[in-house]
Amino acid sequence: MKLLRIPVMLLFLLCISGYRLPAPFAQNIPAEGGMFPDLKLPLPPKMLEREYLKIDQGPFLLSQIDSEVLIVEIFSIYCPICQKEAPVVNWLFRAISANPEIESRVKLLAIGAGNSLYEVDAFRNLFKVKFPLIPDGDFTIHKILGEVPTPYFFVLLKKPTGMKVVYSREGCIDDAEAFLELVCAKAGITKVE
Repeated sequence: MKLLRIPVMLLFLLCISGYRLPAPFAQNIPAEGGMFPDLKLPLPPKMLEREYLKIDQGPFLLSQIDSEVLIVEIFSIYCPICQKEAPVVNWLFRAISANPEIESRVKLLAIGAGNSLYEVDAFRNLFKVKFPLIPDGDFTIHKILGEVPTPYFFVLLKKPTGMKVVYSREGCIDDAEAFLELVCAKAGITKVE
């Protein structure tokens, strides 16, 4: 009986610890080369965000965003890596916005996994985020995307048949400039300095 206690205790501790399998073992994560689901998203509360996405009514479909390339970050206000990464993603947004060759062709948005509108606004204000942050308080979008860990980045290329995934990775960007070069290369966009 004592021998059974240890494995049962370990299993119990594993369950309550929130341990997750690494991303390669997760199910239904949109992979590179595959198609991204045409997510239904709530209308961003800020007018500037709606203008940026060229969306005026909601909820809206991801495919309605007028952009050849879409960078989607899955984040959480409670993710310390996401908090650390926020200035890097802000730099990425500024670099895209400052370059006329890519500004109209590449858009960036982030979805707050399990985050309410209040939590998304808190993240926006705390880290001075200027690009659209979409709440996903009930994890609906997060579940559709295979419950990816945070942060997680997708780069999507608009095709006649939908949004093709050209980049799908867990973790930090690290070098935002190199990431932007990668995005442009995968999308066939010449980046002017």
